[in-house]
Amino acid sequence: MSDWSPSQHELDRRRVRQRLRLRSAAIATLMTLAVFVVLAFGVTSSPGWPNVKAYFFSWSDAKESFPDVWDAMWLNIKMFLIAELFILALALLIAMARASRSPWLMPVRIVAIGYTDVVRGIPTILLVYLFAFGMPALELQGMPKSPFFWVTAALIVSYSAYVAEVFRSGIESVHPSQWASAQALGLSRGQTLRHVIVPQAVRRVVPPLLNDFVSLQKDTALASAAGVFETVANARDYTLYNFNFTPYLVAACLFIAMTIPLARFTDWLTARMRRREFAGAL
Repeated sequence: MSDWSPSQHELDRRRVRQRLRLRSAAIATLMTLAVFVVLAFGVTSSPGWPNVKAYFFSWSDAKESFPDVWDAMWLNIKMFLIAELFILALALLIAMARASRSPWLMPVRIVAIGYTDVVRGIPTILLVYLFAFGMPALELQGMPKSPFFWVTAALIVSYSAYVAEVFRSGIESVHPSQWASAQALGLSRGQTLRHVIVPQAVRRVVPPLLNDFVSLQKDTALASAAGVFETVANARDYTLYNFNFTPYLVAACLFIAMTIPLARFTDWLTARMRRREFAGAL
């Protein structure tokens, strides 16, 4: 049995497709460069560009402020990692409570619905103020007074309401036949939810969950509003003493460097899941 080889006609088609791909890539590259060149020229030729360059793009101020801003970034990362773990656990419990149909758990379900409705209606910055300044003012015995603790708690409360709705959408997207099949095997509704529905739902909502955590990474900067000396607070401190806004740009670049890898991983994971769905449909 001889090895298969493409015909001349197939080879010609491949060469045509390759030329079309190269042509499309060249056009896209040239158009992108042209747009950015025009934008750069428009910005740098504006009358106020010298002042903007001096106050926002000062290389000397960037080098001087970078070590302190970089060291403070680890506080944002620590806050993000702690909050992420608690958000996942709390949000999943809320989503499971909302998915429950047991009459015994109706009070829990009402609390879960009220929690998500109220918390999602409050801007995160207001929750930061309420927790960071309001909770220590109660002077309760045994309650911590650390702004870092209360800002992290505010982020957990805020994002758990949003993530709970993501989990709930995943639970509701599971086909009803899965419930029926599990119950036919003798599983209770709680066992079905825990062993059959939730594992499928979590896999389906991983991309939107990662998008929420991209937002969480950025919102750790709200800690500066409560006096936590993190990245933005360090940048603001340098700005107030040196009358130069370049450290804010340094902080922005650090946040971008932290969020872009997660955003690209989210895109890759979404495309991978879409390919699997299409393959399963064939």
